[in-house]
Amino acid sequence: MTMEEIKSKTRQYLGKFFNGQHLNDYDDIFATGVVNSLFAMQLVMFIEKEFGIEINNNDLDLNNFKSIDAVSTLVASKSAVTG
Repeated sequence: MTMEEIKSKTRQYLGKFFNGQHLNDYDDIFATGVVNSLFAMQLVMFIEKEFGIEINNNDLDLNNFKSIDAVSTLVASKSAVTG
């Protein structure tokens, strides 16, 4: 899986919560006020299921989940990513 594929899947998932609002890959999704800490747990569950990785306690840093870029970097670091 490539970084762009990870970003695309993450963007698609986040789009369900942002009602068509455009998100740049670097936008802080928590700063928008649209999402909250409960959403953060839903996002973790999505990442684990969608990308087949395990998020452990060391990964549970808000900075790993605050943007599409951050999520992609985390997923890439925990899996075999091409390109």
